[in-house]
Amino acid sequence: MRKFIVIVSVLFVAGCSGMGVAPWERDVLAKDEMQLVSDPLQASLDDHIYFSKEASSGGRSFGGGGCGCN
Repeated sequence: MRKFIVIVSVLFVAGCSGMGVAPWERDVLAKDEMQLVSDPLQASLDDHIYFSKEASSGGRSFGGGGCGCN
């Protein structure tokens, strides 16, 4: 039983050894379409609407309250 646990543990650890990004794949991952926020203007507008409606600020370096006047 101990050998089985050791073998499974080694296979589990070895399975995570090749999770890096290859150099020839980095150009694909660096495209604008692959970014978490592909449209910064739209993200800024969404953040403004969120903090104006929620009457709160923070998280993305916004100041002010819920009036939406800033």
